[in-house]
Amino acid sequence: MHIYSVSDPEFKSYGNVWDNVPSELTSPVLEALASTPIPEGSKYVASAPELEGVMDADKLGFLMFGGRPFQLGWCNGHNTRLNCLEYHRDSELNCGAQDFILLVAREDEIVDGMLDTAKVKAFRVPAGVLVEVYATTLHYAPCSAAPGAPFQVVVVLPRGTNGPKPALTALNGEDELLTACNKWLLAHPDSSEAKGGAKVGLRGENIDIANLL
Repeated sequence: MHIYSVSDPEFKSYGNVWDNVPSELTSPVLEALASTPIPEGSKYVASAPELEGVMDADKLGFLMFGGRPFQLGWCNGHNTRLNCLEYHRDSELNCGAQDFILLVAREDEIVDGMLDTAKVKAFRVPAGVLVEVYATTLHYAPCSAAPGAPFQVVVVLPRGTNGPKPALTALNGEDELLTACNKWLLAHPDSSEAKGGAKVGLRGENIDIANLL
């Protein structure tokens, strides 16, 4: 596996680099992010008051989602494995206090409810760079960009995303992937998520980029 940069043309079908956002909107959020805890594994907080309360966070959210209610959260820790892929019905925006790596694939590469992990590509996101991950892009927890390195990544989504799973009766195969509000998840059979009951939707190697760092 090759680790591309989000500035490479290969990223264009997966997302977009927002290189024209004023630093006065992103810097306060990144400063607040730097004070959030870094676990040994990874931890996700969907809505973090310490980020949402910073100066001009509302302007940043408006820029991203055009007036829709939004949430500023974070995903921090250490990780080198794929484990799962998820998607939402809208874009997700990420910005890191350190470099981090995204493992991604495309929703149209899912065949009969399964995705071959050979389709997954890796992209390095430099610290402080704001990237949009398209709704059609499968993604999951960030990965470390160097051996043993931590990551602290802002995660911006429409409010309610990743909240409690709605009560529903599955009507089709995609409904069976819904694990939280606006969150459809494909788990690798080796992952803790699959062992916890998440539907297996990945086949092939459970990618680990540790030997590439």
